Amino acid sequence: MMAFGRNIAWSEDELRFNAAMVRGWLYFVVLVLFCLVIVGGATRLTHSGLSITEWKPLHGVIPPLNLSQWQEEFELYKRIPEYQLVNKGMSLAEFQGLFWWEWAHRLLARGVGLIFAVPLLLFWVSGRLPKGLGLPLVGVLALGGFQGFIGWWMVSSGLSERTDVSQYRLAVHLIMACLIIASCVYIGRGLAPRKHEHVGGAHWLAALLLVATFVQLYLGALVAGLDAGLSYNTWPLMDGALVPGGLLLHQPGWINFFENPKTVQFAHRCGGYGLLALALMHFVIEWRSAVSRGLDLELSQHARGALILLVAVIIQAAIGIVTLVTMMPLPIALTHQAMAIIVLIIVTAHLRGYRAPRFELA
Repeated sequence: MMAFGRNIAWSEDELRFNAAMVRGWLYFVVLVLFCLVIVGGATRLTHSGLSITEWKPLHGVIPPLNLSQWQEEFELYKRIPEYQLVNKGMSLAEFQGLFWWEWAHRLLARGVGLIFAVPLLLFWVSGRLPKGLGLPLVGVLALGGFQGFIGWWMVSSGLSERTDVSQYRLAVHLIMACLIIASCVYIGRGLAPRKHEHVGGAHWLAALLLVATFVQLYLGALVAGLDAGLSYNTWPLMDGALVPGGLLLHQPGWINFFENPKTVQFAHRCGGYGLLALALMHFVIEWRSAVSRGLDLELSQHARGALILLVAVIIQAAIGIVTLVTMMPLPIALTHQAMAIIVLIIVTAHLRGYRAPRFELA
């Protein structure tokens, strides 16, 4: 391994130890990102995201420290449509409740940047970064920096003409966060020593499940952005039918899938059904593959992973139904979002399991 001009001849045990440190760091980053997404969800659900009307990457770390500074922030908020049309007459204390959610979200975002960048630099300088991971990890860091810009791009959409942020920009913001999480999980999983199972019945279906998970996350962001979960709160029927009317009211027809709350919620429901069907199909194929090779679920990592994924999707579907019929109370809605990220983590790690690990056990 080359470390800034120095050749370091690590032993096999040292290479494994270095990989374990990098893997542990990446998993810690995933944990912080998970918390960041949940706080972001709470910021959206409490309609707190527009409470800070300026982008101050460095100075914004320090919140208002006295009454004068609080009143200054409040006056800035009073200029935007959300206050004038939705929250006019709110008290300073009520504004502070909104402000702290958004401030915490931004502080976590800044923090995760440091948590990623500083250890990455230290691993690289010391030569402990496993070969071939430098550019991918720098790429992930670049995505994180771009995510900061996307966050402000999203917020700015609600500062002049709208009373909330654009659902399109909200969805992009969430998908970028999920892409960063999936990247960290995929790289970290590859560093875990394990016995490689060379036969798999449905590698392609695992990849399709990851794509379907991202699609469902995107649809969920549209639901959140349009507050589409606050209407049609029955299941399995929606507006009295399995396939409700009025799904294509707007023209052109495709715009309904992005701007018609009824259509967006119906698409999100269908996405959930589709994801569940894919997870079930994937498990059946892997289970049959394991049986044909004389293995049980404990011996086949692919079948075991497919089962874990299926259970996670079933749990998420159940939470989604409860979230809908209870009209999205904050704790349940955040649980639904948290479980969505857990499903993403599981399906990403499961997909990486089809490739050979960097360190294979005998």
